[in-house]
Amino acid sequence: MWDTLIITPFINFLLWIYSLIGNFGIAIILFTLVTRIVLYPLTAKQIKSSQAMQELQKNPRYLEMQKKYKDDKEKLAQEQMKLYQELKINPLSACLPTLLQFPIIIGLYQALIQSIASAPIDMLNLTRRIYPALLKVADILPLNTHFLWMNLGTPDRVFIPGLSFGIPILAVIVVITTYISSKIITPPATPGANDQGAMMGNMMNIYMPLLMGWLAFSLSSGLALYFVVQNVIQILQYAVTGKVYWNNLLPKPKTQTATKQIKRP
Repeated sequence: MWDTLIITPFINFLLWIYSLIGNFGIAIILFTLVTRIVLYPLTAKQIKSSQAMQELQKNPRYLEMQKKYKDDKEKLAQEQMKLYQELKINPLSACLPTLLQFPIIIGLYQALIQSIASAPIDMLNLTRRIYPALLKVADILPLNTHFLWMNLGTPDRVFIPGLSFGIPILAVIVVITTYISSKIITPPATPGANDQGAMMGNMMNIYMPLLMGWLAFSLSSGLALYFVVQNVIQILQYAVTGKVYWNNLLPKPKTQTATKQIKRP
């Protein structure tokens, strides 16, 4: 079922784009663009949810419960959930598009690995997945998997003379773009607020870039290219709607507390 509904269609769609332009890197970029367009309704919902969360932090009831239950986290969480339900706000909506992308990421990775067939047996298995009515095997195989400095079927490494290890440029870009895209869509939290939604968002802003960077470092550079393109497109989508919080990228000023120095006689 997974192969029939996800892997095989992805393979054929990628190869169809490749057959039109003859560049597998561009095919991945266009594939990413299409998936972002398909997922745009979820992105629009994410934008709406982020805006609702920002407005919620100005709600008098919300501010009051923050003060009233500041020493009782369990009670505060219960009251917050009641308010979320009354206002029909889902604090996890901001994470939904990212979570829904995981099947696409897994499917794309498997499609990339199977499309970039290097061994004869892999080539034979690939030909069995191609839709004959859509593609002609002889016209597209073997694929040209080189794009810029990368071989899209292997992890990205740039070797510099004098260094004994390769630099994973794309993995670094993935971490940076994932961090930026997650930070600018997160509404700033109310100072002093003990909001579980905000805490979860902050955790996602830390762990998600590291997870994506590790995947980009470990797996094929074609998948890392997908990560970078989808992050850039997401940033642009939010920028066009005007629902971005660029100030989140700036360091927060620390509150300086006065310290008393005890003078010794």
